[in-house]
Amino acid sequence: MTPGKKLQGLVAATVTPMTPDGQINLSVIRQYVDYLVSEQNVKNVFVNGTTGEGLSLNIQERKQLAEEWVCQGKDKLDHVIIHVGALSLPECQELARHAAAIGASAIAVIAPFFLKPTNKDELIAFLQKVASEAPAVPFYYYHIPPLTGVTIRVEELLDGIKERIPTFQGVKFSDTDLLDLAQCINKNEREQFAFLYGVDEQLLSALAIGANGAVGSTYNYLGRKTNLMLQAFAKPDLALARKYQFLTGEFLNFVIKLGFGVAQTKAVMTFVSGIPMGPPRLPLVDASEEFIIKAKAKLDSIVWPDGD
Repeated sequence: MTPGKKLQGLVAATVTPMTPDGQINLSVIRQYVDYLVSEQNVKNVFVNGTTGEGLSLNIQERKQLAEEWVCQGKDKLDHVIIHVGALSLPECQELARHAAAIGASAIAVIAPFFLKPTNKDELIAFLQKVASEAPAVPFYYYHIPPLTGVTIRVEELLDGIKERIPTFQGVKFSDTDLLDLAQCINKNEREQFAFLYGVDEQLLSALAIGANGAVGSTYNYLGRKTNLMLQAFAKPDLALARKYQFLTGEFLNFVIKLGFGVAQTKAVMTFVSGIPMGPPRLPLVDASEEFIIKAKAKLDSIVWPDGD
């Protein structure tokens, strides 16, 4: 990893490889790292999040995966962010201490979503108790209300957050509420927080209002194309950037209509990368053969502006 380097650009929300019988498959992580760097030009990862089925894994599995990503990412990846969120505060704290001990670049925490915080103070109290267990590790809040049902606005959450959580560095913002995101960015310019957008098909919109980068599952297999979109946006060549965003959206719109989630992401990653990602863990079930055939044909049919 690269200590001190600012977190920006693309972050792949990693899939958790599994064996056919449903055990985590640590043996392919090295190949996975090399693939992300060489084939997708992505050097940041977000481990044990939604795409990684983190909440379906036990504590030991999450620790083993974190250790392997940190180990294999050394000298190859810039940032390895470990998601340590869980429904149990002691489990979150244990995972935070572990992430700090193994040298993770940062930790992130999702809001507890069964017995939920109902206001800003309750949520910050929970996050503070986790962050304090890793006092030297940058801390990110993982905001994903479509899955958690926790709708506390991030704009409100950030007001005075550094006083409560000194290690706070930013937000993984996985929501379509661009008004909330815009207010966060506008009101916190002096803080230099990182705002990493998590809705891949709308990334260009988030960049336009000041997002620093993105965390998403598609950057596992469309990272190189999305990096070209970022380059076009920076020039700025907005017409070219829109072409890349529209084509990413065309693929996602197609697979969403077929039924698209973590299991299907694993299938896409398997046929794009050639690395066997294995099945998801119940209650999720394998992508159908029909989905795989149709998704592969659709992805192969897309003509990208760079001609590839």
